[in-house]
Amino acid sequence: MDVVIVESPAKAKTINKYLGGGYKVLASYGHVRDLPPKEGSVLPDDDFQMTWQVDERSEKQLKEIAKALNGAKTIYLATDPDREGEAISWHIEEILRQRDLLNGVEVRRVVFNQVTARAVHEAFENPRRIDDDLVQAYLARRALDYLVGFTLSPVLWRKLPGARSAGRVQSVALRLVCEREQEIESFKPREYWSVEMEAESVRGDPFTARLTHVDGKKLDKFGLPDADAAARARAAVEASDLAVAKVERKRTKRNPYPPFITSTLQQEASRKLGYSATKTMRVAQRLYEGLDLGGETVGLITYMRTDSVVLSGEAIAACRNMIGRTFGPRYLPSSPRVYRTKAKNAQEAHEAIRPTDLFSDPREVRPYLPGDEFRLYDLVWRRTMASEMASAEIDQVAADLEPADGRVRLRATGSTVAFDGFLKLYREDRDDPTPDADAERRLPDLNEGEAVRRMNVAAEQHFTQPAPRYTEASLVKSMEELGIGRPSTYASIMQVLQTRDYVRLDKRRFIPEDRGRIVTAFLTNFFSRYVEYDFTAKLEERLDDVSGGRVAWKDVLRAFWESFSAAIAEASELTGQAVREALDEALGEHFFPPPADGGDPRSCPACKAGRLALKFGRNGAFIGCSGYPECRYTRAMKLEDGEEDVGAALAAGPLLIGPDPETGLDVTLRRGPYGLYLQMGEPEEKEKPKRAGVPKGWGPDDIDLRTALGLLALPREVGAHPDDGKPIEAGIGRFGPYVRHGGVYARLEDARDALTIGLNHAVTLIAEKGKSRRGGAKALRELGDHPEDGKPVRVFDGRYGPYVKHGRTNATLPRGTDVESLTLDQAIAMIAAKSSRPAKTGRRKNAAKSSRAKGTAKSGGRKTRSKSARKPRARATAPTE
Repeated sequence: MDVVIVESPAKAKTINKYLGGGYKVLASYGHVRDLPPKEGSVLPDDDFQMTWQVDERSEKQLKEIAKALNGAKTIYLATDPDREGEAISWHIEEILRQRDLLNGVEVRRVVFNQVTARAVHEAFENPRRIDDDLVQAYLARRALDYLVGFTLSPVLWRKLPGARSAGRVQSVALRLVCEREQEIESFKPREYWSVEMEAESVRGDPFTARLTHVDGKKLDKFGLPDADAAARARAAVEASDLAVAKVERKRTKRNPYPPFITSTLQQEASRKLGYSATKTMRVAQRLYEGLDLGGETVGLITYMRTDSVVLSGEAIAACRNMIGRTFGPRYLPSSPRVYRTKAKNAQEAHEAIRPTDLFSDPREVRPYLPGDEFRLYDLVWRRTMASEMASAEIDQVAADLEPADGRVRLRATGSTVAFDGFLKLYREDRDDPTPDADAERRLPDLNEGEAVRRMNVAAEQHFTQPAPRYTEASLVKSMEELGIGRPSTYASIMQVLQTRDYVRLDKRRFIPEDRGRIVTAFLTNFFSRYVEYDFTAKLEERLDDVSGGRVAWKDVLRAFWESFSAAIAEASELTGQAVREALDEALGEHFFPPPADGGDPRSCPACKAGRLALKFGRNGAFIGCSGYPECRYTRAMKLEDGEEDVGAALAAGPLLIGPDPETGLDVTLRRGPYGLYLQMGEPEEKEKPKRAGVPKGWGPDDIDLRTALGLLALPREVGAHPDDGKPIEAGIGRFGPYVRHGGVYARLEDARDALTIGLNHAVTLIAEKGKSRRGGAKALRELGDHPEDGKPVRVFDGRYGPYVKHGRTNATLPRGTDVESLTLDQAIAMIAAKSSRPAKTGRRKNAAKSSRAKGTAKSGGRKTRSKSARKPRARATAPTE
């Protein structure tokens, strides 16, 4: 039996059905080995020798493969048809050869662009060898990413406390996000005005026209810069009798969009479906590997990692056939549409992303697909079909309106879809709201020379807007246009930036965190060449040259490493002061924006004489006064959503809240091993100062002096309970804020309630809690008295289900027991069985203590342990998700 290796078990299951009993299909679960995450895995001084490591899970899979090879004649490596897939196959073959498991076994590489029976059988009929060029391209990329990560990241950690790691491509993508945010912050809006007129034709049809000329001069965007200019222009329009001076009519064609590639699929799924790039690729992977369609597992789309917009002749023919049958001959162009990839060095080993069967209408497969899979499949099907449909035809009309003296001119425009063509099936979305170019905006029939009736003239104020923050779609588009990374890596790049807390998504827009801005400022100041867009794009081109066999992979590594290692050595010599000064200057406008009163944004609010600057503590960056240690003022760096990096702010020392009015002692905010806490005064000899923990999620802005003193005074007495006179206390405990009366605890919703709750509210909460405790054990039935002591036996509805109770003994009813038919005798038997079980008491524990005590006594006070006592205890493990 021959052995076939694929990446995933889902793909293995599908292919096993296609190939039949003569093959055993196993999954590698992705890469079977990788570079160990430690220094020395790539050795530049040893001709870039690379050390690989097999993890525990992969070792298990390799053992399964080795077992399956026993008696096999051929092993087929059927991993994905791209660079990573080629690398997985190469790793598997290398490991099997090193372990002498391929003696007498032929190794063949097979690739297919779609998981269908026909594609799989064709691939197995045309096997090949592993592509050395693709493997070398993988090795070059993996070595580069490792060398950047494991040489640049330690420099970051030493020079920027609190920083995370840096990546070759991620750092450049982060720069894009940070520079866009800087543009937004430094943007100065500019005022401008427009004048529009609502009018009617002689036949009474309404339309709108915009002012374009005043006094014979064409208005540009800022032609009406203020309200006065707009008012004068408006008055000129109102004083004019307007007629149609010229009418222009033309028909334009709009061609369909090409089929999806990886990046355009990610962009459109983000715009239309709200999917992240990671989710898009995950759902696309399931569609590619195959889903059960009524008992048959079928791959629904072709491979989703591709730069090619090319469709096979078979796919084009199927599209045209389907278009003619479904929409009619008018929607079918006279000749097939052929698309060519514009991107340089595009990976065109396979087709564009398309359905494997164009005749699988989304409506037919919908009953078999989960919601996410259906929506993405529908998107791919529509885009593919539309790419081969006829062009849309748009009628555009423009009419100029002028008075006899020509003092002003207005233009009215309209467009109508004369023939919808591909728009019948697919319209591409946009990242930012703009007037829909496809929307019909009809203009009534206007003839040259006819008068128009002026209805209303309005002047409207506008302000220029900065470029919008990046969405996942627009960031993918920018990276693709700049040649940064490759489409197959975009999803992981954006995920890594979020995981490292360098950026966050807010309303589907990327906002850089302060940590990310500091890292970007450091890299652009001291490693500027390596985060330049052109440099990264050219390096990608060199790596593509490796995959094309045009250059040796180690030559690319040597050229990069020579200059990069020198930059690392130079950066390692930087002093902390040099780094702080450079970043303080680069980020000054962000951290110290000019105040509204025009004062100095860096003036210390505490001592008035010091100057605020960016500083670094053990846990990260914060704002501090230059007058330290005389002035101990510190301020956290504000995050965009109002939260604060309090750990960084407190790294330099306690944050003064204010003096206690009773004792005069300073109340300070501090950071301990378990989080933030408040302290009153300082330790004196053996006397510890008063302390109180800060509720989770609170920061310096949430704590004023009054709040701090209230937290330090907890638990506090709310008042005496009106029923028994016993005190009711409010406090914050291990499980959150509470009020307590005797042994009854009632939970409070907010930590602030512990500081403010009144007696009446507390009594109500205590009463409700008492009811719930008593009501939680609601009596369902009275079965009778126990024959031994005459005490009642009852059935209760407890928190975990019904149970019978006699005295202090509770016995849970077996699942499925009918409470209404339960008899007294049955209940007594359950109670007796429960009573006969060993009580869960401290006997065993006490016995152990006694035994240890005896052992200690016999050894003259020295602790001795038996062999059984020396056995290691089983570790308690935390529950996993």
